[in-house]
Amino acid sequence: MLRASGEDAAKFLQAQLTQDVLEMRPGGPARLAAFCTPKGRMSASFIITRPAENEFLLVCSRELIAGLVKRLSLFVMRAKVKITDASSAIACHGLIGAAAIAAAQTTIQAAAPADAASPEGQAASGLPPLPQLAELPPACGLPRALWLAPAGASAPAASALSENDWLAAEVLAGVARITSATAGAFVPQMLNYESVGGVHFHKGCYPGQEVVARSQFRGVIKRRAFVAHCAAAVQTGQEIFVGSDDQPAGLIALAAAAPGGGSLVIAGLQIAAALGSEPLHAGSPGGPRLEGLHIPYELAHDI
Repeated sequence: MLRASGEDAAKFLQAQLTQDVLEMRPGGPARLAAFCTPKGRMSASFIITRPAENEFLLVCSRELIAGLVKRLSLFVMRAKVKITDASSAIACHGLIGAAAIAAAQTTIQAAAPADAASPEGQAASGLPPLPQLAELPPACGLPRALWLAPAGASAPAASALSENDWLAAEVLAGVARITSATAGAFVPQMLNYESVGGVHFHKGCYPGQEVVARSQFRGVIKRRAFVAHCAAAVQTGQEIFVGSDDQPAGLIALAAAAPGGGSLVIAGLQIAAALGSEPLHAGSPGGPRLEGLHIPYELAHDI
């Protein structure tokens, strides 16, 4: 969890991310975004919420936090914004299913003034207004969300999920989160980010914006993200090969153990390879095969 706070927080993030954060209203829906290199490659991806006018919370892969705080802070200059690691100050719970999300909404509505999560308690602690729900892309038709609250606040009443159940649902949703194994590997469109609301093409400049825009409007998108199943255990960051060809045609962008055995993956693949008749193998030309490639949402054809 990164926190960007201060009167210039929105303006600062607007100049760094693929999302139009100036359009986000305080307490409004969460959005997806990427932080790119000057060459348009994704260094990180975020679920962003705006709890208050000058407060943003950015949920990302934990192992990227330290580097992101350092990197983003280099661009602060004289802007009135502070970038901090809020992972220990704010609890984050994943919710799957309408019942779990409804329970969380009830918890938010019932927050008492004396509670640590109340506005009064937050004013004393310096935390933004919480708890808050951040809606996520659904998995197999099931709604998902993140529940954000001050550390120590009671979690919503719901059945416990294993960490792998959550990761499997994340993969099935078809939206790959950038990790240390995939940082710098993908332009946003290679992971379909423009089709799931993660790229705004009518905002101002940000690092890599020219490459991202050129990829979109010149029709040079040659890779896409597909959900697939593999009968064996595979890992995020492994290369994908076509038949016996020893030249990789893609990369596993995110992997999780499948409930019925094997692995569920999001594969960033050359479109020609995905549509071809040759088998796809993870890890090596003779590695485990990827089966059942599909995209669980429609791609955007008119941005």
